[in-house]
Amino acid sequence: MPALIFDCDGVLADTEKDGHLPSFNKTFEHFKLPVKWSLEDYAEKLKIGGGKERLKSLITPDFISKANLPNSPELQNEEIAKWHKFKTNIYTDLVQSGVMPARPGIARIVKEAHAEGWTLAVASTSQEESVRAVLVHAVGKSLASNFTVFAGDIVSKKKPAPDIYLLAIGQLDLNPDDVIVIEDSNNGLRASLAAGLKTVVTVSSFTAKEDFSGASLVVSSLGDADGEKTSIINNPLKFGIKDEVNLSYLSQILKLPTAV
Repeated sequence: MPALIFDCDGVLADTEKDGHLPSFNKTFEHFKLPVKWSLEDYAEKLKIGGGKERLKSLITPDFISKANLPNSPELQNEEIAKWHKFKTNIYTDLVQSGVMPARPGIARIVKEAHAEGWTLAVASTSQEESVRAVLVHAVGKSLASNFTVFAGDIVSKKKPAPDIYLLAIGQLDLNPDDVIVIEDSNNGLRASLAAGLKTVVTVSSFTAKEDFSGASLVVSSLGDADGEKTSIINNPLKFGIKDEVNLSYLSQILKLPTAV
């Protein structure tokens, strides 16, 4: 049985600019931390997989001094865990408020795949509660109930390591040749390709200029014929896509060699 595995942030919804970044900055303000990330700062931080890991990147001798943090790494990790929990709560509230609509084509393709009996999953470095909130908001509670979610610290090595995808295909007992991944970033693409999975990239606000070599298809979004239509960025398999990427294209990708 074929399977469709989605990344979350930037794929289900374009969450980074309007969700994660303001949530991080509100957290810094709340804890009186001497930092505020600009769009350019955050674009660099996105090269680090995982929210806790991005927060850990702040920990330098100068930052420890300015923020009056303990010198003990264990105590620093406790502080980071507090920051991250606070940030996750802010972010979840933002998702539920509806400020980040689902990306074009997400609800449509999920409905098509579910109707055809495809296995559905999400594999993300974000915290599980955040991922589930975005998923429900993007596809609705009924369709979301058909997903298996792999998220957060479920693996120790995050993207671009393939661990979360290897875990997903192992636990779901999937043949890698039957899996399509939807990603939006170079980190995510590297993770899925390293797991031996064919990948479609839907670029997001922070990732449009990244290298997506090896993707089977790169588009602006999955698109909706009656809404925002897809734009082709790279189409190595020469599909005749017009307004939207539908399930028939994904089925064809599974039958063809991995793009190079």
